[in-house]
Amino acid sequence: MNEVKSPKKPLIYYYIIAMLVVVLLNALLLPWIAKQQIVEVDYGTFISMTERNEIGGVQVQDNQIIFTGKDGRTVYKTGKMDDPDLVARLQASGAVYGKEIIEEASPLLSFLLSWILPMAMFIGIGQIVSKKMMKNAGGPNSMMFGMGKSNAKVYVKSSEGIKFSDVAGEDEAKENLTEIVDYLHNPGKYKEIGASMPKGILLVGPPGTGKTMLAKAVAGEANVPFFSISGSEFVEMFVGMGASKVRDLFRQAKEKAPCIVFIDEIDAIGKKRDGHIGGNDEREQTLNQLLTEMDGFEGNTGVIILAATNRPESLDPALTRPGRFDRRVPVELPDLKGREEILKVHAKKIKVEAGVDFSRIARMASGASGAELANIVNEAALRAVRDGRSKATQADLEESIEVVIAGYQKKNAILTDEEKLIVAYHEIGHALVAARQSNAAPVQKITIVPRTSGALGYTMQVEEGNHYLMTREEIEAKIATYTGGRAAEELIGSVTTGASNDIEQATKLARAMITRYGMSEEFDMVAMETVTNQYLGGDTSMACSPETQRQIDLKTVEVVKRQHALATKILTESRDKLDQLAKFLYEKETITGDEFMSILNQ
Repeated sequence: MNEVKSPKKPLIYYYIIAMLVVVLLNALLLPWIAKQQIVEVDYGTFISMTERNEIGGVQVQDNQIIFTGKDGRTVYKTGKMDDPDLVARLQASGAVYGKEIIEEASPLLSFLLSWILPMAMFIGIGQIVSKKMMKNAGGPNSMMFGMGKSNAKVYVKSSEGIKFSDVAGEDEAKENLTEIVDYLHNPGKYKEIGASMPKGILLVGPPGTGKTMLAKAVAGEANVPFFSISGSEFVEMFVGMGASKVRDLFRQAKEKAPCIVFIDEIDAIGKKRDGHIGGNDEREQTLNQLLTEMDGFEGNTGVIILAATNRPESLDPALTRPGRFDRRVPVELPDLKGREEILKVHAKKIKVEAGVDFSRIARMASGASGAELANIVNEAALRAVRDGRSKATQADLEESIEVVIAGYQKKNAILTDEEKLIVAYHEIGHALVAARQSNAAPVQKITIVPRTSGALGYTMQVEEGNHYLMTREEIEAKIATYTGGRAAEELIGSVTTGASNDIEQATKLARAMITRYGMSEEFDMVAMETVTNQYLGGDTSMACSPETQRQIDLKTVEVVKRQHALATKILTESRDKLDQLAKFLYEKETITGDEFMSILNQ
């Protein structure tokens, strides 16, 4: 998409020109208008000219002496000295003593040049700039200085514009938006049956899933003007400026209809109005104006509003009701097939060796967003360049997944032999507990190479296919796997701080079983905790009494302790394999899941 820009000179440009003109007038014009020029000389020159009878008139003042030559056109000035013979010397030279030397300029002329002329220039420039701004902004009701003018970027379709073919992994969202494109191309068949397109479409989903790219793809497919603006750009320091920007945006959109208006991060202005005194009046006025424009007395025929947010629960109900944002299009994290398609789309931008298994890469990148998958492909290309190769390989893509998840390898992090052996036991503890349970995902890779994220090692497990639900047994198996690292440390008598993240994850899962998933016999199907931010971290808030919270804490501890005991039992029963695998990992530092299972099944 190409942004259409109209070059505009800022207001300060014109006033700088006016100031320069005034300075030039005072520096050049006023001295030129003055009839006489005063030349400053020393007292010795004055005495010499007196002795040579070259002085025409003299005026002695308190601190200086002003005199003229015989021609009377040039005026001289010198300092006054203690000279008793001065009067006699002047009379002897024939000078006219006491004559008025300086002819003062007219007071009216000075007033006109110093005050009236600069003021007239500023008023004239102000009138020219005001007319120019009104013409550009669309009339006398527009705000001065561009403060109430919309900052929306206007794009038109170009030969390199984004199309739906450039967006993969979001088939349902594309299907919803294709209907909008068809309506903009063929409105007649919809009007014939009496159908009308939604006024607003709200794209919701986690960060990096391609909401903005989908909006640009709609504009590219529809071949109509595309206005793009962020919600934060409406909010100004001055009350009323945001509402003025909304009016100006919709005025421009109506002039270019049919068109698409895309408001990114609409939650910046669309938050719920709580009614508390002292709130952000500017944001609420902006929201009220947006509500009026979307559902006012005047129809917005041909203007379709697209908006994106990752906090839909914070939006005002008046904004999301039918008639304003009629349709909500979820743009979720891609599934296995979607991840594979996204990888293939981004792989077209780089050179990749033939035979790369994108399905395997997609399985390893479980839970990755579209932006993260694009980053994975780019990291693979960068790795190939660093190694002096012209094409990215399967190994490059697999390593780039680890870079995105855990960071780069820390080449300067040198562990002692004892620490390295403890980390090896810790990671084999995770892998062994996972392998001995039927409800755990298969082990893909184990490494004890430190990473820039702070991890001294990790165990990668990869699901075979799509996984949308988790049973109680699978959650318990996950908790047992998390505790396997600490259980292995306990068996060799070296409990360390390396299990801190495992403890957090195990506790989080155990608490969710009790408070959100209804997997506790004591609380049955009662929700004790609610998710307040679905797409940004999944923060939760408790909805129960302090006494119930204490019981939840006890139940959480009980679940984790039970799975910890199970992990310890599994490792104790497989102590020989634990020692063998830990020493093998200690020597090789990185082993694959196939190598791990081969030793385990011997």
